[in-house]
Amino acid sequence: MIKYLLFPFLLFSCNTQVKDNLAPEIGKKYTYNTPSYFGDYLLPTNNIATEEGIELGRKLFYEPLLSADNSISCASCHIQSAAFSDPGKFSDGVNGKLGTRNSMSLANLLWQKKFFWDGRASSLEQQALMPIQHPDEMNQTLAQTVSKLQSSVVYSSLFKNAFGSEVITAENIAKAIAQFERTLISSNSKFDQFLRGEIQLSASEERGRQLFFTHPIAESGLRGGNCGDCHGGNLVGNGSFHNNGLDSIFSDLGVENQSKSIYDRGVFKAPSLRNIGFTAPYMHDGRFTTLEEVLNHYNGHLKQSQTLDPLMFVSNELGAKTLKLTENEKKDIIQFLNTLNDTIFVTNPKFSKP
Repeated sequence: MIKYLLFPFLLFSCNTQVKDNLAPEIGKKYTYNTPSYFGDYLLPTNNIATEEGIELGRKLFYEPLLSADNSISCASCHIQSAAFSDPGKFSDGVNGKLGTRNSMSLANLLWQKKFFWDGRASSLEQQALMPIQHPDEMNQTLAQTVSKLQSSVVYSSLFKNAFGSEVITAENIAKAIAQFERTLISSNSKFDQFLRGEIQLSASEERGRQLFFTHPIAESGLRGGNCGDCHGGNLVGNGSFHNNGLDSIFSDLGVENQSKSIYDRGVFKAPSLRNIGFTAPYMHDGRFTTLEEVLNHYNGHLKQSQTLDPLMFVSNELGAKTLKLTENEKKDIIQFLNTLNDTIFVTNPKFSKP
């Protein structure tokens, strides 16, 4: 049984530690101010964040010169008001091309080890360059990107301030964007206020929280939503990968595209559910438009396949093959999910277009 936290507000001080001790050669070193209840975060030793690097990365994040026709930027598909996801099912690329997966939220990336729905990037630096080169996204070579930025009247000095040289490189483009993206920390939702002991949840929200983090055991009468098995911890997402029963026949193979293993067929990343009220539509292909549809999927519409995750084989009723939550239980879970919305995060001017 996955035990839910009855007293999560015992830890609420800010964690400002930096994992590496390497001093930056240039610029003012940036210190992350993170909640201790999020746990340890991850920082590369070869890309220490500075105020200057983050400033550059923010500008690059909103820069349409990164695309072949100068029409889209990172922010075109990762919109702040949508918690840096895309409210469209798929995102528009250059020349009107559509992607094939819904754009994931970029919140709290400091705690993630794998990126994209199929985990094909193992660092934010690696992730940052992939959309630029993808033919259905920005459709531009790295050499073209460097040339366009080098020709701009504004970027030479910004790169010199951040990295000590006016010579622009793809590596430093990736580093700057990654530095900015790591500052996108969401920790001011109602759930965070609860974790810090500042407020109490409503009766419905608290019932939903307990259901969310409880693994049901029908034999003993323990009821739960089983959500926390894949979206666990105070980050409400542990970066795990699962086949969650969306299909029996797969048009998108998921992680199998990378691993070439049949055992990864239909497996996708389980994202953090923080800011879930801002990030519709849901799932890797945006097939669900409401949280009610998501819960109904787990409650009675799982599709069987050879790689269906064993975590899906749980129920609140003996002999059942799906969750079998009641209507009131589903409503309570949705009430809790709405406590994960952080309005400060989606309006913070530090994250907006400079």
